[in-house]
Amino acid sequence: MMSSDRLAALEKQKYINLETYKKSGQAVRTPVWFMISDGLVFVLTTQNTGKIKRIKNNPKIRIMPCGMRGEPKGDWIEGTARFATESETQNAIKMRHKKYGLRAMIVGMFIKKEKPIVIAIQI
Repeated sequence: MMSSDRLAALEKQKYINLETYKKSGQAVRTPVWFMISDGLVFVLTTQNTGKIKRIKNNPKIRIMPCGMRGEPKGDWIEGTARFATESETQNAIKMRHKKYGLRAMIVGMFIKKEKPIVIAIQI
């Protein structure tokens, strides 16, 4: 399946399961909000999360559409993660407010003290 088809399959979803890997190779799955722009999937998090550490060690990831608690809603898609540029970060923050509205604002109030880190995923 082409990348654009896989992105289209994610468009209407609210959550993806982000699978990152520990140094041991053990997979860690985290249901996260996400946005799509310019052929990339963006995930916002904060500096001190495990997924940031795991991506620094291994940029290979997998994602899958899922429910709020991680229940599968599709197939795994392999990808490569990197940390977004400043302009991608600003764009992702705006997109999150547009997609998730009031919920995003409430979450934003709780994590204001921490600088957001945006993960850019190429699939």
